[in-house]
Amino acid sequence: MSRILLLDTATDICTVSLFEGDKCIAMHESGEDRSHAVQLAVYVEEVLKESGFRVSDLNAIAVSKGPGSYTGLRIGVSTAKGLCYAANVPLISVSTLQAMCSGVNKEYLTANNLHDFYFCPMLDARRMEVYTAFYRSDYTKHRDISAEIIDDASFVDLLNEKPVVFFGNGAEKTKAHIKHKNAFYFDAYKHSSTYMLTQATRKLEEKIFEDVAYFEPFYLKDFVATIPRKNILGR
Repeated sequence: MSRILLLDTATDICTVSLFEGDKCIAMHESGEDRSHAVQLAVYVEEVLKESGFRVSDLNAIAVSKGPGSYTGLRIGVSTAKGLCYAANVPLISVSTLQAMCSGVNKEYLTANNLHDFYFCPMLDARRMEVYTAFYRSDYTKHRDISAEIIDDASFVDLLNEKPVVFFGNGAEKTKAHIKHKNAFYFDAYKHSSTYMLTQATRKLEEKIFEDVAYFEPFYLKDFVATIPRKNILGR
């Protein structure tokens, strides 16, 4: 039975889980803003301790590859690569947006009579911009990942085709613009590394691994440094 450690630091949620087969053995997560650099190593240690496994006992380590927070992704990928290198364990990368689709509650879909629809996970970028993609109801990709500035005309072509379920930390700010009758919002979404399991298990079975030395996160956009407000004001 496969043992996979899952790490996700793509958002404000720092989340770590360990699965044996389809059973979650241990999980730790925190929503404290920008705590990843402090929390991730601690959570990995705690999850391993609770499970009774060492890193060398794992069949793979999977990391959320992005898009998402530049700093968060860098921390997660660096940690995963370090663990894999030290214990000679395979590294697996998982699409952040595709994994998010597994977090949409089946009961929500049933209650809204949603059978043939699109998933639209959204990660907050800045202002009215989101990182997003579209996936079919069978979780296969329909439209590639992109950075989109939301306005009243956003995704009208897809909304005219079939219902779209919007969710993620970027979805809330789109409600004022996307009011189509086929727009559904899953407000109960909570980010978690556990949603990575399906992709990670498939890649382990198919032996689709990353090169530990050269793998980099999928940032989508280049990092843009900003000047702290107190420096702008000269204080």
